[in-house]
Amino acid sequence: MTPQATKFATDWLSGAGLRPTRQRMALAELLVGDGQHRHVTAESLFDAAKSKGAAVSLATVYNTLRAFCDAGLLQEVTVDGSKSYFDTNTHDHPHFFWEDEARLTDAPSEELVITQLPKAPEGAEIASVDVVIRLRKTT
Repeated sequence: MTPQATKFATDWLSGAGLRPTRQRMALAELLVGDGQHRHVTAESLFDAAKSKGAAVSLATVYNTLRAFCDAGLLQEVTVDGSKSYFDTNTHDHPHFFWEDEARLTDAPSEELVITQLPKAPEGAEIASVDVVIRLRKTT
């Protein structure tokens, strides 16, 4: 990786109070090293890490992604209740899920209008609202 990618990754981790271990640095450089936001699955990040020669197991990738989420560095977006994507953009925003490609992308926030939400049941409060718009290519 480049010195700039290493700096982005180090700053990203230290900003959240996470120690920059070898495994965390390898994954952080892949996630934020170029300064761009991305959506990954644990499997796609594992494959990217392997292709770069990083010595991490799939279990380490899962554990590290969980630690990044817990530290507020990533947003987890669950599709179909079973497939999780991890987004480096942690601000509230909607997503497009491209069913034919099993791919997640950002949807334009400025075009989403939610005028009213149902009231939360007694003793509960709304913690967040996730919007995933499923897309299928037309023929």
